[in-house]
Amino acid sequence: MVSRIIPVDPFDLVIFGATGDLAHRKILPALYRRLATGQIPEGARIHCAARSDFDDDGYRKTVEAALRRFVPAREMDGALLGRFLEMISYVAVDATGEGGWAVLKSRLGSEAGRVRVFYLSVGPSLFGSIAARLTETGIADEASRIVVEKPFGHDQASAAALNTQLLRCFEENRIYRIDHYLGKETVQNLMAIRFANALFEPLWNSRHVDHVQITVAESIGVEGRGDYYDRSGAMRDMVQNHLMQLLCLTAMEPPARFEPDAVRDEKLKVIRALEPIERAQVKQLTVRGQYRGGKDLTSYHEDCGDPSSATETFIALTAHVSNWRWSGTPFYLRTGKRLRARMSEISLHFKDAPHSIFGARGEGLHSNVLVIRLQPDEGITLRINIKEPGPGGMRLVEVPLDMTFADALGASGETIPDAYERLIMDVVRGDQTLFMRGDEVEAAWAWADPIIEAWEHQNLKPQAYDSGGSGPEDALMMLHRDHRRWREIAGQER
Repeated sequence: MVSRIIPVDPFDLVIFGATGDLAHRKILPALYRRLATGQIPEGARIHCAARSDFDDDGYRKTVEAALRRFVPAREMDGALLGRFLEMISYVAVDATGEGGWAVLKSRLGSEAGRVRVFYLSVGPSLFGSIAARLTETGIADEASRIVVEKPFGHDQASAAALNTQLLRCFEENRIYRIDHYLGKETVQNLMAIRFANALFEPLWNSRHVDHVQITVAESIGVEGRGDYYDRSGAMRDMVQNHLMQLLCLTAMEPPARFEPDAVRDEKLKVIRALEPIERAQVKQLTVRGQYRGGKDLTSYHEDCGDPSSATETFIALTAHVSNWRWSGTPFYLRTGKRLRARMSEISLHFKDAPHSIFGARGEGLHSNVLVIRLQPDEGITLRINIKEPGPGGMRLVEVPLDMTFADALGASGETIPDAYERLIMDVVRGDQTLFMRGDEVEAAWAWADPIIEAWEHQNLKPQAYDSGGSGPEDALMMLHRDHRRWREIAGQER
């Protein structure tokens, strides 16, 4: 299957924090790949800004090195690389001072109506000052858009303060709060599965679904991010944003139209329908964990440099959406570092058939499970019961109906576009569907904050768990009390 590439209009993209890891590892490789597909037109320009003192040629050498490191060799093309590097210029800019802003304004020129995207690949403490400088200097105009990365705040109060700072300079419809999970093909396909197929939507409710599991497991530790991670932990780093978004897309009602605010309105309703987890419920409905060291592996305490740190690297929790569709159906969320495998998936576990006609011969009967795999091999699996082939009577076995996108769509797994490719082009097009709105972010924090405060109030320490395992024992017991089991954490599981 050949994907349809829709070119965008010529644009200017300014990357603040252009010498950082995110720019080199994700943003610039994504732009290179979009140029390779023909989506980025002639005349588009990439302006890179940071504090470091580079000239254009010096910075382009760092970009070339980054592309050769993070883009597979088979995708590298000398002529294409040359075209891409010609699009790039560099400006040394002081985000909190005066230096470099006049030069940046001169580089951008004054072409009316040209789309300008300002990508803030910097810490949240600089969001407000950069946004203010862009408007004070006249660099940002009515066609400009601003992109901000997570973490968007540390709690509800700080998120609200950041929203206020940005809204002084940009209208809400020009602010793009990026969550790269929403750019994954499988996450977008979740909406297509639900709302473009008559098969699933009638069953997508508490009458037919026993429970939902959402797992985002990582096999690596904090990998040099110990200082940042120790100030956030898994709840702030993953649950409040990534897992919350997956929960919203799974649980939301059909929007009236596939338009940005219609979709985001329905997601916001889900967050507001979440039952609060009270202090008295925290020990029952949440589990915190922290990875130990192992053979040739460091512990979290070693990675963060604080032997007394009580920051969690694992979270499991039970959430309930109090509305007509989902009343009584628990959502089990789980995320952690240094687990058995890298795996992200959403699984809907359907209720048992109301009556088995097979008696003792139906011992192989299992509940149906729909699994949406986000990584590492994006695709969808539906586990169903069939008769085992061969003579000897009716023996039931469970088998998967599997669609791995790379196989079904006729492409190698590596050619499925990275989330940043889709999201950056959506910003250029002015499509906010896959971006979080300010009230959505604040509502998510309003739900998460009391949980964090309860841990602190009760001085609940994270439970140690072995690197390379499935997480703390208490997480297994949380589901066991409900007579359920987590799905196995395995990178290639079907």
